[in-house]
Amino acid sequence: MIGKRVGGKTYYYLATSARVDGKPRIVDQKYLGTAAEIEAAMAGAVSLPSRTRHLVFGDLAATWAVVEKLGVIDIIDEVTGGRRADAGASVGTYLALAAMNRVVAPCSKLAFADWWAGTAGEHLVRVAKAALDHRRFWDAMHAVDTDTLGEIERRIAATAITMFGLDTSSLALDMTNFATYIDSTNDRAPIAQRGKAKQKRSDLRLVGLGLVVTRDGGIPLLSHAYPGDRPDVTQFAGMIDELAARHRGLGLVSSADPADPADPADPADPADPAELTVVFDAGQNSQPNFDHVAAAGLGYIGSLPPSDHPANHDALLAIPISDYQRIDAFDGLHAVEVGSIHALGRSHRALLTHSAELHAGQARGLDQTLAKAERELGKIGHMLAAGRGRRTHEQLTTALGKITNKRWVRDLLTTTVTGDRPSTFRLAWRIDEADRAALEQRLFGKRILISDRHTWTATELIAGYRSQSDAEFGFRQLKDPHVVSFSPMHHWTEHNIRVHTFYCVLALMIAHLMRRIAHQAGLHLSVRELLAQLAGIQQTVLLYPGTRGRPKARRMITDRTDLQQQLFDLFDLARWAPAG
Repeated sequence: MIGKRVGGKTYYYLATSARVDGKPRIVDQKYLGTAAEIEAAMAGAVSLPSRTRHLVFGDLAATWAVVEKLGVIDIIDEVTGGRRADAGASVGTYLALAAMNRVVAPCSKLAFADWWAGTAGEHLVRVAKAALDHRRFWDAMHAVDTDTLGEIERRIAATAITMFGLDTSSLALDMTNFATYIDSTNDRAPIAQRGKAKQKRSDLRLVGLGLVVTRDGGIPLLSHAYPGDRPDVTQFAGMIDELAARHRGLGLVSSADPADPADPADPADPADPAELTVVFDAGQNSQPNFDHVAAAGLGYIGSLPPSDHPANHDALLAIPISDYQRIDAFDGLHAVEVGSIHALGRSHRALLTHSAELHAGQARGLDQTLAKAERELGKIGHMLAAGRGRRTHEQLTTALGKITNKRWVRDLLTTTVTGDRPSTFRLAWRIDEADRAALEQRLFGKRILISDRHTWTATELIAGYRSQSDAEFGFRQLKDPHVVSFSPMHHWTEHNIRVHTFYCVLALMIAHLMRRIAHQAGLHLSVRELLAQLAGIQQTVLLYPGTRGRPKARRMITDRTDLQQQLFDLFDLARWAPAG
């Protein structure tokens, strides 16, 4: 132990000496403190932290692990040309950070810097604090346009297929729209238009979004943003063209067993369009759309609503359930092959299915609709019974028609008005239970699946069609305000909205890849459950008083449950965890 005199005070060090070239030299030394500090330590004094900080770690680091594996930053920088001399960070870094924020804790770009300061992100990627200003982000986005974003998406999708062995034998296509708060007089965002809002906000301008996702984890591989006033069916052809082009150009192929998601595709196989099957719901049905799928050389699985073409479907729907075969792969599902059916300008292989779960759900929905109608009729009936009627017979009939003019209700519920003037009008109604039973037997729980895949088994067709739910789940996830969310969206120009849509879809890809990784490890968690568990893994910073004014920091990871430890190991979070 040696002492050094500095500024009139003596400071002590633990020194290690060794001979260097035959001469004694100090080769290592550690600072011990002043004599008083050494005395306190020897007396058993414990140094306590003056304060602590808790930083976001687990969910952010796991998200970063997927971003790294996908090579997101390198791909984007390669396409955009990297970083301008005056930029705070590269375009790839900015878009990666935006996607990570969407996964973990969606916020505006104005609030991003404050959010980032509360995370352990500085140990994942180095970004200067000044670079996190929202104006610097949007300055960097001048390097991207619609074509650039499409090329970036194509390359990231191809990497995801290769790196994660995604099954692309069949892909599900679906569309939705998102409400925005853009002012009606704003003419700089033609993509935002009023239309049929799926969030029931017809007073707001909408942005439409189409997605193509894998049946193997619901991973989005293709997105398409479009004006919200355009019907979904009109966007179908453009998405099919892009899907076919990417399939040929990027090897979206599969030698996988279509009924076995555990059998992944081999990305090295040649891209034959006929090997790809696109799955879509009845909302995309039109003869031009089916013609377009055929022209693109793609296979398809779709559906026909049983109630839409009663003249053509009566014979099919009359087939007794006893003739259906049980599909063991799906609880409560039965199916029967019904040969070919002609619809939408062509002949299709048809499979009629009956789901006990769907049947029960439709029955509950009808019960609720009938109950609501009866409550409304009851209010009118009580008023008439009290002699307070004021409407003419024609006006009363019109009001009753609005109440009963609902799907199925109009066929089951009948109303009768007696009396010759408003004060004597009386109302009665009845529900025909025999008609209801016949309706349930004929329609409830049934779907007509159509396809050109004649060699697939019934189980394979049903599994393919059910992958449509993965696309629907992706949209529900984007409408979750807490994680992987499209909202809040504080943008009012076409360019910024398209950039926002891009990194939201990228966030959805990252989150669903994370869920897929956990699922393959036997951890069957929803995206929200997975992120909640990872969010519980935090980094604690203990700040001790320093000898010269600057606090000393010691970092450690918080205690973990067994499940959190499994996730910690699965995503290799130790790579970014502090040593102690």
